[in-house]
Amino acid sequence: MASTPLDDVEAVLVKSRDLGFLGPGDVGPQITHAAAFAAAAEVSLPHPPQRVVDMGSGGGLPGLVLAALWPESAIVLLDGSTRRCEFLEMAVDELNAADHVTVRCGRAEDLAQDPSMRGTADLVVARSFGAPAVLAECSAGILEVGGHLLVSEPPDEDLGRWPSAGLAQLGFGPAQLVTAGARFALIPLNSACPDRFPRRVGVPSKRPLF
Repeated sequence: MASTPLDDVEAVLVKSRDLGFLGPGDVGPQITHAAAFAAAAEVSLPHPPQRVVDMGSGGGLPGLVLAALWPESAIVLLDGSTRRCEFLEMAVDELNAADHVTVRCGRAEDLAQDPSMRGTADLVVARSFGAPAVLAECSAGILEVGGHLLVSEPPDEDLGRWPSAGLAQLGFGPAQLVTAGARFALIPLNSACPDRFPRRVGVPSKRPLF
């Protein structure tokens, strides 16, 4: 049987697991969960995303899986760890994906203020980036108006961790629950993120907006 793009991704993710960037055990369920991001986007958005940023890509999930499923999308894998970024760059080369996937190494607070990334994405995805307020503050600066934040939600949780009043400070509309093989919060950016956000490195976590 011929290999598929996800077979190639699986082999790379096994290396990621062995390096300690992913949890132990079979990577298959993690690939399935990452693919659910694509399913959630496809049932929720009016058109396939053109510019995607994976916040805190870490060991490559969901970004590497989305790169295989969305070969026409420009995808940025963002992470603050030099070691993880070096792995991600190797993975992109190994998957022959450098034509549409790039790695940006740095703190999200800084990169979201960088003119090369500010307001450039129509979709930001996050699997385990951090606290909701920190993720929202950093993502708002990267998204263009009309774009969406799509974040994995814990089982059996409501959307109370995404208060509408807090999101509105950043230009976001209310969060919506999307179920497509897994549970996600889908949050639209309805107006431009104020220039003051995100605040300098460390401040969003020390003084969260909500």
